[in-house]
Amino acid sequence: MRTFSRCEIVGRRFPICHVHIEDKIVEVSSFSTSAPKFGRESSSDFESPIGCDEKDYIRWRNCLQRDFTINGLMLDPYANLVYDYMGGLEDIKKAKVRTTIRASHSFLEDCARILRAIRIAARLGFRFTRETAHSIKNLSCSVLRLDKGRILMEMNYMLAYGSAEASLRLLWKFGLLEILLPIQAAYFVQQGFRRRDKRSNMLLSLFSNMDKLLAPDRPCHSSLWVGMLAFHKALSDQPRDPLVVAAFSLAVHNGGDMLEVSNIAMRISIPHDMSFHELLQPQNLDVESLKDEVVDLAASVKCVLTKMTDEYFVSQAMSMYHKAPYSDLVFIPLGLYLRTCRIFECAREEGKEKGFVSKQGSKIDYELLALGSLQEVRHVFARIVFDTVYPINPSRDQNQR
Repeated sequence: MRTFSRCEIVGRRFPICHVHIEDKIVEVSSFSTSAPKFGRESSSDFESPIGCDEKDYIRWRNCLQRDFTINGLMLDPYANLVYDYMGGLEDIKKAKVRTTIRASHSFLEDCARILRAIRIAARLGFRFTRETAHSIKNLSCSVLRLDKGRILMEMNYMLAYGSAEASLRLLWKFGLLEILLPIQAAYFVQQGFRRRDKRSNMLLSLFSNMDKLLAPDRPCHSSLWVGMLAFHKALSDQPRDPLVVAAFSLAVHNGGDMLEVSNIAMRISIPHDMSFHELLQPQNLDVESLKDEVVDLAASVKCVLTKMTDEYFVSQAMSMYHKAPYSDLVFIPLGLYLRTCRIFECAREEGKEKGFVSKQGSKIDYELLALGSLQEVRHVFARIVFDTVYPINPSRDQNQR
């Protein structure tokens, strides 16, 4: 902390600091310059590099402290030399995520590594080694020991940086979704979604379309993905006419100007995605009925958001599935809940939100999106929802489900 003037510690057992330099964040990890006993598996379990000197030995022992082999690479920028004591380069070539020590020991030592493993695999498209995959599945419940703030941070890394769909699939595959997001896990079960299912559904499609707009260097604010989860849950609980969903997204975008919303919505003539159970067959609604449905959907989303922060409701999401682990985990803090609620406040009976100016044009301001600008978040939310309900190539998308 004394070395950097603006930094925050995000890992206390194995210190990691986020150092703020102008508008960027640099992650700095600890490094021991001596060769102490680290309290890990005995060094006799490992063979030090052949012919290593004292500096090599120190670097090697530090590499044993890392989570995965691909994170155990060290670069000497002056000599332009990469030190690889763990086989990280080979694992990169094989697109593998492997722990530096036995996976079971590594995850027991720091269960946050389980979530980091999911994040890395999802973002890079890597696979787990057999031992790593086995330990993730067996020790999945250990993540409940993590601080809620840390869980939120890891979930944001998974869902806000362009790899949300892959992350959700991996969380489901390895039994973590029912622990971290029991409400969404219940949806997967209800849909008959298998652990290794290659098909899609509306929840995954929403996040897939969100991923198309984001990237590791172009993330969104966490309120966007929290709002997307709540919106989908509300729609899953009570399926709607696709025109209602489209009108709702338009109302979110323009601040609740229902006159403009109805004028645009009534002119929609393109086909909706008919593969989603959350969408009813078109019902030829009149303007007043459409407005009422939009307001009702907004109220439902707000209700779901409240339930997502209610430990009892969360604990009941998977209660009918006896083999599911018990989880009442709520990691959404009050500030994030209130911020997410604001996204949908405009779709209400009182009319257009005072003072709100809807975004003009389609270009996304990623700096504002990351900061949680209401205008930018609403714009991106509406775009994702509309593109999901009315895909550009509906026949191709539906064939994948």
